[in-house]
Formats: sequence, C-alpha cells, structure tokens
Amino acid sequence: MAHLLSTSCTLKISSGYKPYSRLTQDSVASFPTSFTFQTSKSPFKSLVLPGERSGGGNCNIVQATTISSSREASKNPSSVFDQSSTEPSKSQKVMVIGGDGYCGWATALHLSKKGYEVAIVDSLVRRLFDHQLGIDSLTPIASIHNRIRCWKSLTGKNIELYIGDICDFEFLSESFKSFEPDAVVHFGEQRSAPYSMIDRSRAVFTQHNNVIGTLNVLFAIKEFREQCHLVKLGTMGEYGTPNIDIEEGYITITHNGRTDTLPYPKQASSFYHLSKVHDSHNIAFTCKAWGIRATDLNQGVVYGVKTEETDLHEELSNRLDYDGVFGTALNRFCVQAAVGHPLTVYGKGGQTRGYLDIRDTVQCVELAIANPAKPGEFRVFNQFTEQFSVNELAALVTKAGNKLGIEVKTTSVPNPRVEAEEHYYNAKHTKLIELGLKPHLLSDSLLDSLLNFAIKYKDRVDTKQIMPSVSWKKIGVKPKTVAA
Repeated sequence: MAHLLSTSCTLKISSGYKPYSRLTQDSVASFPTSFTFQTSKSPFKSLVLPGERSGGGNCNIVQATTISSSREASKNPSSVFDQSSTEPSKSQKVMVIGGDGYCGWATALHLSKKGYEVAIVDSLVRRLFDHQLGIDSLTPIASIHNRIRCWKSLTGKNIELYIGDICDFEFLSESFKSFEPDAVVHFGEQRSAPYSMIDRSRAVFTQHNNVIGTLNVLFAIKEFREQCHLVKLGTMGEYGTPNIDIEEGYITITHNGRTDTLPYPKQASSFYHLSKVHDSHNIAFTCKAWGIRATDLNQGVVYGVKTEETDLHEELSNRLDYDGVFGTALNRFCVQAAVGHPLTVYGKGGQTRGYLDIRDTVQCVELAIANPAKPGEFRVFNQFTEQFSVNELAALVTKAGNKLGIEVKTTSVPNPRVEAEEHYYNAKHTKLIELGLKPHLLSDSLLDSLLNFAIKYKDRVDTKQIMPSVSWKKIGVKPKTVAA
C-alpha cells in the first residue's frame, strides 16, 4: 500500500471501518497488492499497515512513499496551470465526501486547481456496486490512489485521502480532527433512484447510508469544526412535479388571512429521493438548533464527462454511466446513439427536469464555498441551468447524431417508474446566477463532443445493461440481481 501515493499525501483508514456487508474478496482484488491480503470479516482492516497513530485514536495513518509513474504527463507542475491566477487569498481546507464519484471527483480536482487544500473521504462502495450488478463505467477509470498520484505529478498539488465509511462516526471524527476542514462538500450518498428501488435491502441501505451519514457529518461539525460550512448536494427530485412554480427552497403563502414563508413542499418519488428530503429536514433543524451554516444544492440531472481538470490525463478520467440503474438521461442517450441502440424514452416522454453540465456542477460548488452561509443559516439553491423534457433530449441527440452520419432511432418503453409523464414544470434557479455562475448551456458542439466521446469507447458498452430493469411497482423483499 505504501507505494500508492506521493510522499506528501497520506492515506488514512479507520481501524474500526465496517464496509457494506456485501463486500467480497473479489471487490478488494482491484486494490494494488504490494502485500498479502488476509481473510478478515472486515477486509479493509487488512489494508492498514503499521504506522504512526495520531492522537491516541483508532485511525492508523500510513505515510506513503513515492514511486515515479511511467505515465507522467509532465515533470513541471507550473506548465499545467498558472498557479498565481488560481490561488485564493487565503487557502481553505475543503473535505470532499464522496470524492471518488462522478461529481465528487470532478469537484475535488477543480477545487484543488483553484488553490484549496482538498481531502477526499470515500468508502469506495460505488465501485463495489459495479461488481455487484455486473455493470461498468463507459470510461475506464483508474484507482483512487493512481488518480491522486497522477494529479500530484501533473500539478504538484496534494489531495489527502481518507478511506472509510462516514456512517462509522469514529472514522469520521478522526478524519475531521486530522484534516480540520473549513468547508465540507457532501457527495457521499447513494445517488441512484433505481438502485434504491431494486429490493428491500438496497432501499434500507440507501436510507441508512444517506440519512445516518449526513447526521454524522452534522454531529462532526458541531463537535469538532463549529464554523465549518456544509455544502450538501441535494436534488431537484425532492420537489416532485407540482402544478405550481418551484421556488428555491422556500415559499411564501397566505392561508386564512395569515402569511408565512415556509419550506417548499416535498413530493419525493423514490426511496433515494426520500432520503434527500430527510437530509434537508435534519440539516435545517441543526442550523436552527446548533447554529450550523449550510447550503443545500438541489441539483438537477448532470450530463457530460469532461472538465478542464479531468481532461488533462487519461488517469484523471471521470466515470460515465450509461446503464439503467446509474445512467442519467442525456448520457444514456448519447451512448445508445453511439452503439446504434434506439433511444429509450420512458412512457410518453413528457417528463421535464432541470439539467446542467458537469462543468457547472463544479463551478456551483466553488461559488457556494466562496460565498458561505451565515452561522445558523440554511440556504437552498436550485442547481441547474436549463429545463428539457425527455422527448426534447431525444430530439437533440437525434439531430446531433444525424450531423455525424449516425442514424438515430427512438423507441418508447414502458415506464418503470411511478411518475407523471406529462406535467407542468417551472423551477426557479437565480441564486447561483446572482453569485456569478456562468452556465455552459447545452449546445450542438457539446452534444457532438459527448457523442464522439461515446463513439470512442463504444466497444466497452454492454448492450444488456441499456434497458431499464428496475420497476418501482415490483420492488420486493427478496434480494434481486439486476445484471443479465
């Protein structure tokens, strides 16, 4: 393990870490093996090497040594970024929970480039889901250790790594006391509605992981970093599809002659979305009761894969999901078009949502950190840039495919979800624009780029994973295997 990270990075693993109960020897086989694994009820325990124990706690710290990479793209970090133009006036420490995931990885690199001191906290369970379900990212993604080592070699910037489960408060508290974050960006949740609707065990896992993990983060801030700003990734799915305009977090109503401003009503449509609603309520309460400062970013559907940072080297590449469990609409459509599969429109296709480019995800998080909430304030920003129906997205991908000489067809498939397929949708999203967000709107050139990216990796597509396989109405008690 000691050869994985550069000298100034530390890998911290909780000795009390309890991984998700389905972790198997197959799933840990992807870890580099510079030493012998031993059978253990908790496989990650065997990853802890003898090291200097900090503060008498239970978190073993492994000081890593450097091994030069044969794939280094640059020996001169200053050639990658103009350091003088990106450093904030005062370096802040930002902990990115879930920093190995789709949005988290891109955000961690973006903040590091901007001059923040960044630490990633992740249990790596998202990679385990792929093994369990027999699915894979369209893009080959390097291990988190090689990703961080590559970033260091390219930029000279360190990203600390803490491997563990935030549902284990002992691990989380040791991470907080060690890193002392000024801001916490919380991506560390099971983020798929279909995954939460596969079976009882995954519904329970989703709610336990998301709600208890967030509660632990709130308690860690209260106990160890009371001025720390929590930037929590929520979802526009909390609101549902009401027949009135969706405001940003709060709505002013008059009832029986009295007026008040109240949290906007929530109409979640899956066990995943419900977990996000519970998170929002818990965060709002602790802001009021404990004076925590928090920003809830109700994010729309994210598309795209490249950011300025992930495009620097293939080992920094982000994941791109196209399957029916984790794939988002536009990403899925582009991959389907690339391999000649009809675009899978669920039901009537009038389902309308807010969408944003992943480059805007990282920009929004940066803006929230740079403009923190006040102590005791619970802010809600709707984080998206444009609205599209599923049919509109299919038409855009068809047009873009035709320009590239690809014949794109569309098929309507039975909707596996319980949702309105034609509805009013008008959500407000002005607060991030007012803070300085400069959106990357969906354009022909972006669609061309995304389609060409999908074509580049189309040999990695498993067409058996394209069709939806999770039904909201057929969820049951028995564990279900999704992979064909």
